[in-house]
Amino acid sequence: MSFNPATAKEVRTLFVADGEDGVRLDRWFKRRWPQLNHIQIQKLVRSGQIRVDGARVKADTRLTAGAQVRVPPLPDAGEAASAKAGISPRDAQFAKSLVIYEDDEVLVLNKPSGLAVQGGTKTAHHIDRLLSAWGEGLDRPRLVHRLDRDTSGVLLLGKSPSAAAKLSGSFAHRKAQKTYWAIVAGAPKPNQGLIEMHLIKKGVGDRELVVQADPAEHGAQPADTEFVTISTAGQRATWMALRPHTGRTHQLRAHMKAIGHPILGDPKYSNERATELSEGLKLQLHARRVSLPHPGGGMLVVEAPLSKEMKAGFARFGFHESEADAEPFTGGAVKRRGKRTGS
Repeated sequence: MSFNPATAKEVRTLFVADGEDGVRLDRWFKRRWPQLNHIQIQKLVRSGQIRVDGARVKADTRLTAGAQVRVPPLPDAGEAASAKAGISPRDAQFAKSLVIYEDDEVLVLNKPSGLAVQGGTKTAHHIDRLLSAWGEGLDRPRLVHRLDRDTSGVLLLGKSPSAAAKLSGSFAHRKAQKTYWAIVAGAPKPNQGLIEMHLIKKGVGDRELVVQADPAEHGAQPADTEFVTISTAGQRATWMALRPHTGRTHQLRAHMKAIGHPILGDPKYSNERATELSEGLKLQLHARRVSLPHPGGGMLVVEAPLSKEMKAGFARFGFHESEADAEPFTGGAVKRRGKRTGS
């Protein structure tokens, strides 16, 4: 089907032909409206404007013959060409300023606090959009993991499909070691250990939170976080290194809240004491270091400088980066000592 400007501004329902059975939704759109780029299709899917048989779907959903596809008003060829041309020079310069490591296969950014990794209904400015600074298609870097919007620090991307697949595999098979720095309320005892606690996403009041769950509860997921104290400000606050061994949503924030020592500056996972200590602070969580196999061989170790938000927390409680070892965890020594918290 060719592009028809007379119908592009209307909501339509089209049927998947017999010869299109099994085709991915995003590719189905590209065949019909080649002026659309990947970002535009993803945005229409995430916002629910594109639906299949009345239901929300993902861009990689495989279509079946006879399925009904809701097609929202689409940008015309001129608008699409403008979008395809990329982001503004100012945004491109900003994106490049985030780079802390880059070679032919890997791109590493120091993600700022407050900047989402991917877009949504109310999120137009995000890392995924800024990747247009490197080009489109095969030139566009690919995300291999995520950080929460308000978490700063190391964000890895693959610069080719094969590099992205290898990096993603390292995360999936736990070959990647991630070290986060956090400032938490109080002084956790013991000062190092392993949190083994199932988590589940639930509605709590008027919001959705990740909370501790009984391992037998339907939907509960096992989550492990290794922790060690780096420095303390009396009994008020503690600077900690956290290493997640699993990758659950909001894992570090939920685990620290569950053991009674919420990360400061966190509006969702907090308590009265943490809220008082957090006055004027943003989320005190920073992805400091990542170590994993490089797609081309050898090991890749990258550290991200502190964000201005974390620097504010350090200044308030008198912490200094020189107090921390480059590798605060001792290769499983915490587990051998048997210090554990949680269910």
